[in-house]
Amino acid sequence: MTGIVIARPDDSWPAQYEKTAHTIGGLLGEFVQRIDHIGSTSVPGLPAKDIIDIQVTVSADAELDAVAERMVAADWELRPPRRDRPVPGLPTDEAHWVKRMLVEPMYRRRVNLHIRVAGRANQRYALLFRDYLRSHPETARAYAAFKQHAATLRLEIGDYTDLKDPVCDLIYLPAEEWAARTGWSG
Repeated sequence: MTGIVIARPDDSWPAQYEKTAHTIGGLLGEFVQRIDHIGSTSVPGLPAKDIIDIQVTVSADAELDAVAERMVAADWELRPPRRDRPVPGLPTDEAHWVKRMLVEPMYRRRVNLHIRVAGRANQRYALLFRDYLRSHPETARAYAAFKQHAATLRLEIGDYTDLKDPVCDLIYLPAEEWAARTGWSG
């Protein structure tokens, strides 16, 4: 068992995102409402797994499969259909947690591509979580310490995610209050 490796923050992650997002935008064209750098590599100074997380936002459920098919045609690997884990206090309707997930073509920069529908809870969660950590460096440092400690447990990715998700929710809940107080709209 190899476990999770948390890398030091890399100042080139934003540029790596930009290059990949440009390519994705060229492949998807009219399907894309927006493309965002999400996850820990999108927060300056935050240690992370050396995988760029990118969220493609589409306007409707029907576009989830169309986008996934277009990416598969470009040699991206489609992961089995899945839903994000519902978050306490957010809508429980399964439609809010639907997504498609792909990973980069072989021998390319490691990327997790999340395709979500605009206005759904899971689409908003990724953006608000990122922006809250960017605006709250002390919270980001505490989250980094947790992730680094969790990595020492040498868990497989599924177990690591199960351990990390409730911690993310503990960050997300005050992020919602911050969003309401500041007028954050993503």
